[in-house]
Parts: sequence; structure tokens; C-alpha cells
Amino acid sequence: MTSARKQAAETMARIDVVIEVLDARVPEAGSNPLINELRLHRQRPCLKILNKADLADPAATKAWLNFYNAQKDVKAVALSCKKPGDATKVPGLCLALAPHRGTSLKPLRMMIMGIPNVGKSTLMNALLKRRAALVGDEPAVTKSQQSFDLNDHMTLIDTPGLMWPKIEHESDGLMLAASHAIGRNAIIDEEVATFLADLLLAHYPALLSLRYGFAVVGMDGTDVIAAIAKRRGYLIKGGAPDLEKAALMLLQDYRSGALGRISLETPSSRSDMLNVAQEPQ
Repeated sequence: MTSARKQAAETMARIDVVIEVLDARVPEAGSNPLINELRLHRQRPCLKILNKADLADPAATKAWLNFYNAQKDVKAVALSCKKPGDATKVPGLCLALAPHRGTSLKPLRMMIMGIPNVGKSTLMNALLKRRAALVGDEPAVTKSQQSFDLNDHMTLIDTPGLMWPKIEHESDGLMLAASHAIGRNAIIDEEVATFLADLLLAHYPALLSLRYGFAVVGMDGTDVIAAIAKRRGYLIKGGAPDLEKAALMLLQDYRSGALGRISLETPSSRSDMLNVAQEPQ
């Protein structure tokens, strides 16, 4: 990651627009502050793509678009990079942010950035209409920068997923883990699933009941995991519930959208979290 950060800083000097790909379900938790720091240092405009918008809560996504579009030199859009029709909008949106570029003499130079597993390579492949970048449902598939000519007046640079050295807020780390931006070797599935279940109980209890077929009134996250194990018949030797298997089921159902359209944060919940974090302990 240190090498990737250094390379990104050098490349930033040679590009016109930053395309920051975010997971629409966790846009601020998954926004690397280094990207904003590098961009502002070079005074580069930014197109923020809220990817996986088809998995996110539409009301939360609308609130995030309003939040980002109020920022200077920022344009935010909600897309699903797996849909080619959505991806085709990106070059035009970038050109609007740098209208002095986009000719054969002055090509528009765009750099795709973001944390691991948010869909950067999927966007790249959709724009190029071929499998030029490796894609996988695991963090950190792209290992190095890759540059491609989109046409004779537009160039794209794909970058490795950039994580920052220390995630400041524990809830951010748990939201990123739930959304699969952090590899399984760095997390405990049951802990992440319990956090996710507690959040779903607070904001989407009906979706939990609908998916798993049990009433959630009076439950906490741990109860939800145990109830999923019981409902699905996940047992270990001796008949005890297989909590690890149930935790993985919940995480996979959230990640795939099987639970429904869910967002783990909104601008207001983010503001509340930051306010609490700043209170004297």
C-alpha cells in the first residue's frame, strides 16, 4: 500500500480528473482520506461514483448525492458499474469537470481510485468494453497501475485499491468488513455479522424477518445469528447452533442483496457518529 500511495501521488500530477469509486452502502466509511488529500493538493476535480447503487437503500443514496454534490469541484452520481449503460455516462461526466481537455491535442486524463473491492476494475472493463483489468469478489485484485486509451482523446488509469494505515473509527472497520472491502484474514466473521445484525435490527428489521422467517422483536445481534442457525438447521457436533456458518450466511445475504436494498450509513448517521466520537471520554 505504501508503494501504491507514492505512485498515486506521482500520477495525480499528470491527470485532469479523479474518479473515486465508492460503495453506495458505505460511501464515507469507505472513502480513503488520502485520496481527498492528494486531490486537493493538486486541485483536481472529482467524480464520485456511488457504485453498487442497486444494492443500496435509494433514500440513503439520494441523501449522499445531495451531500457530495454540495461540495466544491465534486460531481456525484449513483451507478451500478456492472451495467454497461451506466458506465457509458462516466466519460461525459468527467469531461464536464475538465472542459478544457478532451481533444486529440489535449486528451482528458482520468484516474480511477478507491479502496479495495468497490468496483474500480469492473468500471474500467465496462468503459473499455473488454476484460482489460482483473475482477474478483475479493479485496485487492488489482496489484499495480494500468493505463488505457479509451479513445484518441481520453485516457484511463486504473489504480490498486488504497486503504489507509489505520481506520480511526471501529464502526467504519466493521461496516467495511461487512461490505467485503477488508479481507477475511483481517476480521472475525461472527463479530462483523453481530454488528451488522444490530444495525439491521435498528434500521431494517422487516427485511430480517422477511428473509429468515422469524420475529425479531426483543432480539439483539447475537440472538439474530443464533436464530438464523436454528432456522436454517446449521448445527455443530452435539446439536449446538453453528454460529460461524450462520454469520457467514447473514454477511453473504447482505453483500449479494438477497436481504434487500440496505445502506449501513447516511449523512445524518455519519454526523451523529462523528459527534459522539469527538465527545470527551
